[in-house]
Amino acid sequence: MARARIPRGVFRPYLALTVHLLRLLRHDMTDRAGTLLSGRREQIERVLARELTPPVMSPSGPMPPDVRAFLREEAEDLYWNELEWEHITDEEALEGGPLTELAFPGFLAFIRGLLLREVMPDALAPASPRPQVVEDVLGFLCARVVELQDSLAGDADGDREQQETEMQMSNRLVDLVLYRYHELVPEDIERLESEARP
Repeated sequence: MARARIPRGVFRPYLALTVHLLRLLRHDMTDRAGTLLSGRREQIERVLARELTPPVMSPSGPMPPDVRAFLREEAEDLYWNELEWEHITDEEALEGGPLTELAFPGFLAFIRGLLLREVMPDALAPASPRPQVVEDVLGFLCARVVELQDSLAGDADGDREQQETEMQMSNRLVDLVLYRYHELVPEDIERLESEARP
């Protein structure tokens, strides 16, 4: 029996529609991640009653796009590796959930390194702060929170409890990275944390 041939181009309109819908979905997630980030900054400014100042850029000029992408990917790899380690070991689990600061030590150290403005006198290289990479990482974290919110609002694939824990930790990481990005002092952080407590 001969196989029926489908005329060329029949699926082209469906493919174009699918691509369009995927772009809209990605745009919506990007908008929601941006809204989450700007809302978090506004909340910090409200509690502290002052505008947040952006960090100092590196005096060496603009960063090449491939270096910026590489550094962002390194941060994302640290996030995924430390998250997976926490899922496997539950090392930092407490009664109220894992302690994010202890579950992501390498990730947070990398963020501090990207924002470093002073080095020891015997350092082999000068400080080269890269806050634009940290801004990219904040976008990644906020997008991850939005993705997890969507998954938990629907039929969450996989372990629901694990996704809730990841959302809680990712949400907390957004705050911790913002504190470092805007160089908040311990007194500022204490005010913000006490405001957030129920």
